[in-house]
Amino acid sequence: MGSLLEVDNLRVSFHTPKETIAAVRGVSFAMGREKLGIVGESGSGKTVTCRALLGLVRPPGIVRCDRLQFDGADQDMTDTRKIRALRGRRIAMVMQDPKYSLNPVMTVGRQIAEACRIHHRASRREARRQALDMLTAVKIHRPEQVYDAYPHEVSGGMGQRIMIAMMLMPGPDLLIADEPTSALDVTVRLELLAIIDDLVQARGMGLVFISHDLNLVASFCDRIIIMYAGRIVEICPAGDLHRAVHPYTRGLLNCLPRIDRPVEALPVLERDPAWREEDR
Repeated sequence: MGSLLEVDNLRVSFHTPKETIAAVRGVSFAMGREKLGIVGESGSGKTVTCRALLGLVRPPGIVRCDRLQFDGADQDMTDTRKIRALRGRRIAMVMQDPKYSLNPVMTVGRQIAEACRIHHRASRREARRQALDMLTAVKIHRPEQVYDAYPHEVSGGMGQRIMIAMMLMPGPDLLIADEPTSALDVTVRLELLAIIDDLVQARGMGLVFISHDLNLVASFCDRIIIMYAGRIVEICPAGDLHRAVHPYTRGLLNCLPRIDRPVEALPVLERDPAWREEDR
């Protein structure tokens, strides 16, 4: 399996009047057209890593990377025009909450059709047809009705489907999903995961799936990256997550509640300061 994305020594820092905060510190990984999960606590650098790859880190954030290669071509992180051309057309990102990603004063259909018109130079009529087809592809019933609805008129689960439809409209090679199921109930979550899985396989895309849910990522993804304090501490096949060896990964697994073996109190994860500096 050839590499779709290769990242070498990615670093993201934020300068404040009092100190410089290193949010991502020397992250390196490679992935093909597979489902790659990224897990870790809040603040571990999962989302910042992916936003940096798309040029979405704004000042006072500073992004540096020794090498970024996408689909065999080297990318210059300092060339904002080149990264902007990559964003959306080749790499798309679904944010965590559609309420903050969809324009509240534009209808759903207009926003999806706009992506088609910008990236494919389609006519208004063709853009509408493709938008309706995409709404159907993400299993939205009565797509014509949803096309004319405003974001506040749809549920959270439907909002995430709309966001996926919009991001897939340009036909990207890589989809980044930032906790797309965190605000959904169990039934809707499973439906959304099935939709993402079907679309990724049918289109032959790569998927980066960011989540806090280790069990979910283990059952859905092919490989898993575990991040702590802006670093990658372990990479393992999803099926071997229960065999993970790093103490941080073991601590996260031990903190998960289980229904087959009740305990009086869940253990508290004890962190070792050495984890912040060690290399994987």
